[in-house]
Formats: sequence, C-alpha cells, structure tokens
Amino acid sequence: MSPLPQVEPPRDCPLCPRLAAFREELRGEHPDWWNAPVPHFGDPAAWLGIVGLAPGMWGANRTGRPFTGDYAGVLLYETFGKYGLATGTYEERPDDDLRLHGVIILNSVKCLPPQNKPTPEEIATCRPFYANALAALPSIRVLVALGQIAHGSAVRTAGGKLSAYKFGHLAEHELPDGRILIDSYHCSRYNQNTGRLTREMFEAVFARALELRP
Repeated sequence: MSPLPQVEPPRDCPLCPRLAAFREELRGEHPDWWNAPVPHFGDPAAWLGIVGLAPGMWGANRTGRPFTGDYAGVLLYETFGKYGLATGTYEERPDDDLRLHGVIILNSVKCLPPQNKPTPEEIATCRPFYANALAALPSIRVLVALGQIAHGSAVRTAGGKLSAYKFGHLAEHELPDGRILIDSYHCSRYNQNTGRLTREMFEAVFARALELRP
C-alpha cells in the first residue's frame, strides 16, 4: 500500500495514451501482473527521497512495488540495508518483510514505458505526480536521482533550469527549493554489468547522503 495514497494516479490513468495502451496490452498477456501505475514506497516521514526512472517490465510493473523483482533492486535494497535505511529481508516480492526507514522511492514516471524509454512528453505529463508526492513529504531534505531523467525531473520540479545543474555521478546540487540533490548512475543491470556503476560507486552516493542528513 502506498504511504501517500492521496497523490497516486488512478489504476487506469489515461494521461499518456501510449503508456495506457501498452498497459492494456500487458494486462492481456500477463493478467496476474500489477500492470498499473506503481505507487511510491517507503517512509512517509523520510528525510531522503530516491528519484527513480520508471517501473521495469519484470520488476515493478510485475510486482507493484518499486525496484522489486528485477536486477536493479538487489543492489538498491542491499545498499539501504547497509546504511540503516531498511530492515527485514528483500526477497524480490512485495509481501516480504522489507521496511524502509528515513527513505522513500518516488519514480519520475509511474507507468512502464516500452523499451524502458518514456518520451519527453510522458515525463512532463507524469511530473505532477512526483511534484505532489514531494509536496506531501515536508521532511525530505536530500534527494538522490537515479539517472539523467530522474535528475531532470528533480531539477524542473524544484524550479531549476537544467543548464544550471549538470548531471554527473556523485554531482551535488543545491536546488532552488533548498533541498540537496545528489546524482547517481542508475543501478540498472546494464550499468552494473558494463562497470559504469560499481557497488562502491553506488554506496558512495548514500554515504554522502548520510553526511547531509539533517
């Protein structure tokens, strides 16, 4: 269940026609999957917000919980556990006993995009759901953006111009709303397998976030 039900889109959200059509197609192929906008996950009193990209086909779109059931989630949740941001055991399913503490996951795009690539229009259309969630989380002081799309959503939602906030792994930005944004390469299978993102690089992001904890 979402910690912020008041800001979630409806299950049959029609705002992005391409994503809605893809969702309906997958409901026919996989009727036992979640196949709907994926709700936020985490602590409603969080000081740290994780800005993700979008649900993965075999991860959140299947299970209904962010980063649950796909390769990216293993590193993310293991890192949360190492830094005291989670308790319980991540078992790659939404009914495990994993609980987040002080952190919440907020995706830039709530529905699965074909080829994991939302269009600029879809990102902009979905941004109000991210903005409304952030507005409902007054304790968040630090954000971690997983990838360039998440970085863009965080900057634009805060009222900044992308030209003034260059994305880069471990880059740190003070946003116009007073929050601190730390960039990270996305913890995708591709980035991990190619060595673009190592465990040490990823953990360094969270070590820095903890240094900034209010």
